[in-house]
Amino acid sequence: MPTTTSAIGRRRARRHLDDRGAEQRHRLAQFSTPHGGWVAAIREALGMSRKDLATRLKVSESSVARLEASERAGTAQLDTLRRAADALGCDLVYALVPRRPLEDMVQEQAHTKARKLLAEVQHTMLLEDQAPRLSALQQILDDNAADRVDRPGLWNE
Repeated sequence: MPTTTSAIGRRRARRHLDDRGAEQRHRLAQFSTPHGGWVAAIREALGMSRKDLATRLKVSESSVARLEASERAGTAQLDTLRRAADALGCDLVYALVPRRPLEDMVQEQAHTKARKLLAEVQHTMLLEDQAPRLSALQQILDDNAADRVDRPGLWNE
């Protein structure tokens, strides 16, 4: 299959995000959420009461308490956190940081799909007493996986 501009673009995007992801994983390892959540920690460090924050947000004090509880529970909405951050003189930073390089995930998925196809072909070949050499099977697997990397449907079941 010929390489398309979109395939090249996806590879570049993966490399770029992998570079950034490595930096972010390193930073995250040193950066953990305070026990009571960021809103409460920053509010308290500023010497701001819940009532003070509620006034800045134009909500009730109980709404601030619910926000802090929802942040601790991991259910706070981004727009609410963004408003609270602004009221606290902060910026909300939102990111998805891949646990491992995207390129590794794509290659692994391509090999998984190629192995499935190869298992079906290999079964048929064994039935016909045409078992290929192990090195030939590995080459077929690698070639098939390489062909799948940038093809649509890689993540379809």
